[in-house]
Amino acid sequence: MTSIETSIQDKVVAFHTLGCRLNFSETGTIARGFMERGYAVVPFGEPADVVFINTCTVTDGADSTCRNLIRKAHRSSPEAKIVVAGCYAQMEAEAISQMQGVDLILGTSEKYKVFDYLGEEERQLVKIDKSQDFWGAATSFGEGHTRAFLKIQDGCNYICSFCIIPQARGRSRAISIDQAVANAKTLAAEGFKEVVLTGVNIGEYEATSGEKLTDLLEALFAVEGIERWRLSSVEPNTITDELLGLLKASPKFLNHFHIPMQSGCDEVLTSMRRKYTVQEYRAVIEKIISNFPEAGIGADMIVGHPGETPEQFQETYALAKELPLTHFHLFPFSKRKGTTAANMQNYVHSAAKKERLKALELLGQAKLDLFSSDQVGETSEVLFEKRDKSGECFEGYTSNFVRVFVKTDSDLKNQVRKVHLTEFLNGRLMGEILH
Repeated sequence: MTSIETSIQDKVVAFHTLGCRLNFSETGTIARGFMERGYAVVPFGEPADVVFINTCTVTDGADSTCRNLIRKAHRSSPEAKIVVAGCYAQMEAEAISQMQGVDLILGTSEKYKVFDYLGEEERQLVKIDKSQDFWGAATSFGEGHTRAFLKIQDGCNYICSFCIIPQARGRSRAISIDQAVANAKTLAAEGFKEVVLTGVNIGEYEATSGEKLTDLLEALFAVEGIERWRLSSVEPNTITDELLGLLKASPKFLNHFHIPMQSGCDEVLTSMRRKYTVQEYRAVIEKIISNFPEAGIGADMIVGHPGETPEQFQETYALAKELPLTHFHLFPFSKRKGTTAANMQNYVHSAAKKERLKALELLGQAKLDLFSSDQVGETSEVLFEKRDKSGECFEGYTSNFVRVFVKTDSDLKNQVRKVHLTEFLNGRLMGEILH
């Protein structure tokens, strides 16, 4: 054990993570490092020696939330070393350094080196690494999490008009197949049954690594002990027939996709600098459903991109209603400094953005409710995660990512069980364990 590790024995750390699954994956890796060094983990908001905030900057709302979390951390742990890391830290380090209580600011590439700086006494220490080394591992962190994350890619070579992520995370880079398999075996040894492959743009894996994504998936599906695999967000222009064929042939792949749509209007997609048309997006979704008829399909959508007219929004609404999308991920356009859209004219008024967002929220909930209720009478394998707030039910997810509740006194955490889906009641899909 090193002198640093000895000096930090028996201390306490708290974490808060904002943003995407990639951030949660990275927090898991960092949390594991703290625990290996003798730290106990407590919930965010409780007194701690170190508070680690892993930030997001995809919207101005995310930035505001980050600032509020820093204030909360300082109130709950005024003597703690507060570490602010990740995308918001990468983009706004100097502004964060002016906030009371902040001790250490680490960017997207530097945050995993937090242990190198914990012993430094200088407050408001800014460490922003502009290098683009790949850093990642297979991790899970947080109460109730039974599925793990395996990071295979980071950064993005696409320059969408609205997106700040290429500035925050850099150019695309990827893990090797051999290292990914080694990380997957670690997860299997730790008892995880389900793994989500994460990245900013995992469809660019081959272009970045030189190794085929389908070869990576074949190698991962062969890892013993992991029963279920999911993909995180995949750009529609990177979905190939070869990829869908491989996924369909594997009994381990779950019929759940996340395919960003952003807009249902070709003019807006062009303004956004997206790499597909509405017809091409529709064709991808139809191809997925032809291979996976019961698939759950999530989609990102942005409302109020500069210049978006009411008629153009209606095209988005109509496409979202027409396609078999089941999980909506909705965002009002947010001006991000340094992006192309930040300099565009014809901004959509905030009231109009709220109205459009609400319309899609109602549509999305109605579609998810219908998708869930249509599964009543079916039998599904469910990975159970935790008890619900009432304590009466255990909850988990079907292969197509619908939450299921089962009344039971048994502890079902991290168990995959066959469940007969009995009713959709008050927004909940209920089921009974089949023995």
